[in-house]
Amino acid sequence: MEVEAPISGVAPAKTDLSGVRGLVTGGTSGLGLAMAAALTQAGARVAVTGRDRERAESTAARLGGAAIGLALDVRDDQLVRTGVEAVYERLGGIDLLVCNAGIGMRSVNPRFLTHPQPFWELTPAGFRDVLDTKVSGTFLVARAVVPRMLTDGGRVVVISMNEKTMTRSGFVPYGPSGAAVEALARVMANDLAGSAVTVNILLPGGATATGMIPEDTPPEARAGLLDPAIMGPAIVWLASVEAAGVHGERIVAKDFDGWLAQRRARD
Repeated sequence: MEVEAPISGVAPAKTDLSGVRGLVTGGTSGLGLAMAAALTQAGARVAVTGRDRERAESTAARLGGAAIGLALDVRDDQLVRTGVEAVYERLGGIDLLVCNAGIGMRSVNPRFLTHPQPFWELTPAGFRDVLDTKVSGTFLVARAVVPRMLTDGGRVVVISMNEKTMTRSGFVPYGPSGAAVEALARVMANDLAGSAVTVNILLPGGATATGMIPEDTPPEARAGLLDPAIMGPAIVWLASVEAAGVHGERIVAKDFDGWLAQRRARD
């Protein structure tokens, strides 16, 4: 049996997240896995979740001793509450919640880049599954975690997408799911203004080389895809002491260095 190699992430060299406890939904692949890897590399203890328990546990093993893997279907309220309770029991708390779980266009159209389909050809079940996972999932997990953060504080990061993707032809339901989850994140930030909990939005800034990209994507298009590791520096910073009090921001990972330099200059 082939043993999978450990997973390494990209984190700022001097950032120490020792003592930070994080939950990354949809953390077994793609952007979620890249963020979990960066957080554990910086010293955080991280729970990664996915619908498949064995895959979640295998991913955690590859991330190292600071990670745990749990099955969690973010579409189901009862399973969310049970899963969140398990994370609290095993980590002792949650300081950082990364609402990342989502499914892409491949689930409804495996060839969406080369053969886009109009919205009326989409099945109702496919539409609901994408929206339920991204939008309802973010709501349900945040609803289960945030009340427990109100006393001691915490950070919530909602993963979004480019605005052009939200309205791109042939991108129902993936685009609308991004628009909805971003609106949800902004309302959450307004609701939590002045509290001990911060909410920020993070997005890659372009298409990334993940399993959401169709297999028949032309080589020239693949060459322009972003490495999912691009999410690492931004998510680690958002979990760090330096980001205390940062609230209601929309951060593009591709432009993070420039954004951070401007912020430091203003401060």
